Amino acid sequence: MAMAMVRSGLRTALRGGSAAPRGAPASKRTFASAARHDDVYEAAKWEKITYAGIVTCTVLAVYQLSKGHHHFDPPPPYPYLHIRNKEFPWGMMFILSSCIV
Repeated sequence: MAMAMVRSGLRTALRGGSAAPRGAPASKRTFASAARHDDVYEAAKWEKITYAGIVTCTVLAVYQLSKGHHHFDPPPPYPYLHIRNKEFPWGMMFILSSCIV
């Protein structure tokens, strides 16, 4: 297999051929400046869209948070809630006594 590859390479070199034809002109970079202009334009466009989104979300959040919200009535004092059959060993603390209604 290796010998066949060497033979093929030698045959191509002796014929004077190569993978690319010799008379082919080098490719020109034609759109390099246009691509840079488009990149700057796209970056500026998305920056403006981002700022517009930030402003919109901030305005909507301020509007929603400034409105009052519905206050629910306290639940009825059911007799089975907060049943204490035995006092705590550390006594009734202020926090616990304020919860019991």
